[in-house]
Amino acid sequence: MRLLNWTGVGAPSALRSGAMGMEGTEVLHRLGWNVPKEELIHIQDHWLNFLEPPASMHFLLGLVYIGFFIMAIIGNGLVLWIFSSAKSLRTASNMFVVNLAFCDFMMMLKTPIFIYNSFYRGFELGQLGCQIFAFMGSLSGIGAGMTNAFIAYDRYTTITKPFDGKLTRTKAFVFILVIWLYTIPWAVMPLTEVWGRFGPEGYLTACTFDYLTNTFDNKMFVGSIFFCSYCIPMSMIIFFYSKIVSTVFNHEKALREQAKKMNVDSLRSNQNQGSQTAEVRIAKAAITICFLFVASWTPYAVLALIGAYGDQTLLTPGVTMIPACTCKFVACLDPYVYAISHPKYRQELQKRLPWLAINEPAEDTKSVATAATQNNEQEQKA
Repeated sequence: MRLLNWTGVGAPSALRSGAMGMEGTEVLHRLGWNVPKEELIHIQDHWLNFLEPPASMHFLLGLVYIGFFIMAIIGNGLVLWIFSSAKSLRTASNMFVVNLAFCDFMMMLKTPIFIYNSFYRGFELGQLGCQIFAFMGSLSGIGAGMTNAFIAYDRYTTITKPFDGKLTRTKAFVFILVIWLYTIPWAVMPLTEVWGRFGPEGYLTACTFDYLTNTFDNKMFVGSIFFCSYCIPMSMIIFFYSKIVSTVFNHEKALREQAKKMNVDSLRSNQNQGSQTAEVRIAKAAITICFLFVASWTPYAVLALIGAYGDQTLLTPGVTMIPACTCKFVACLDPYVYAISHPKYRQELQKRLPWLAINEPAEDTKSVATAATQNNEQEQKA
């Protein structure tokens, strides 16, 4: 009920900041004007130099994050439920998909903190809320990046080495353990301020690691986390998917040359003329996955580098909210890109939630491995 009276005594102080003055003009405040003095020490001076954004921007971002939250919780929740309960989906490769969904689920679990701060227009939940938000964001973000890298590795070995590169559940479990052992220190160190620290950014409603403090130790931390959490998984993703595309292209080229020698159109007896070739499908999937990772974390990486080593005047509160939105949006898309395109996953959804009217046909459930085996057999006959 207190939100009904926007400028009354019962309303939050941040909501009263936009009240009209005596002459009908809106009172302007700088960011952090309504933050208690004991909390101001946790906010970098950089943000306190900017005017508070209009209330509508806070409310708009709050509504956007509500949409992100609902979309991601449903999508990733379904992935966690179906992939963990369906026996047909309990494969070694799908363990990475479950881990990715868990990371994205964790990332969106912290959004209520942002939503609450947005509707109270500021640093309402204080340092405790900020630390929880940033810690969960670091764990889920770096964990998702490394999981994407291992998904790329798994697909590389499966497609390029179908017999020698088979992944076992034990090996997948060890890889996932490595992912979390690699990820956890990068979240714990700034939380305990052993190296780096967490702090608010932008509209003071979101928090991340501090990339503004102008000290040698902090610059080293920003450079290290940039390399380890962005450059390494990015390099792995690009390398493995480029090798997949190269392998498939070479395979298709060999098939076309062999078909030309035999004076036939194609060696694929069951090939539909209207369907896409394998090389186009694999290339599109690789480009999509790489693009999602680039789109989600490149803005944050650039932002951190500018803050630590560049011109900090470029980092306005509005600009810094863009990367916060991009990584959340990709966390919403991941379950659909990695899982909903999976025929067996759609069949399980069709079985358990028939009201979704998915209607996944049984004949479309051939795996890539099956198709590759058929192609090899045809090559041997040729």
